[in-house]
Amino acid sequence: MTRHPNGKKSRHPLQTASLWACIAALMAGCSSTPKSPPPTAAKPAPQAPVAAAPDVSKKPVSRAANANEYRRDVALHLYQHNSDRIFSGKLPPLLYAVGVLETDIDARGYVTAVRWMRAPTHAPEVMSEIERTVRKAAPYPAPLKLGKLSSTETWLWHKSGHFQLHTLSEGQL
Repeated sequence: MTRHPNGKKSRHPLQTASLWACIAALMAGCSSTPKSPPPTAAKPAPQAPVAAAPDVSKKPVSRAANANEYRRDVALHLYQHNSDRIFSGKLPPLLYAVGVLETDIDARGYVTAVRWMRAPTHAPEVMSEIERTVRKAAPYPAPLKLGKLSSTETWLWHKSGHFQLHTLSEGQL
């Protein structure tokens, strides 16, 4: 990071490029090609339907060793699930809403509770949209090394409805 004459920290262009390269690599690693079943000579006799076991191979997993690393995994997960709603570039100086939300996530990556630590009460529609977005993106990467935990994130909300998360923010103008 570099310091501007006004004292604010800003990311070096290579850091920003590296961040986007990491996001692209993570997204590329999420795809796989299904294997075709082996050919069979005869069709087996029909059996009673059995509930299929959940496919755990597609469930996201986090290898984060601490809460800060896990917060980054959660932020990347939210960006992947809301790519069309992420504000690209530096945010303008005045934002419509800024809120700090604490999310409890169990060992399997499911949301168990959300609490506002700093609620944008002037924009209740933003509060409900953030809560809906957080719950809809579940399951989050399962925190293998951490078990259940709380993740706190600052939401930077533009009047257009696009947002950035402080953890992955590109800063402000």
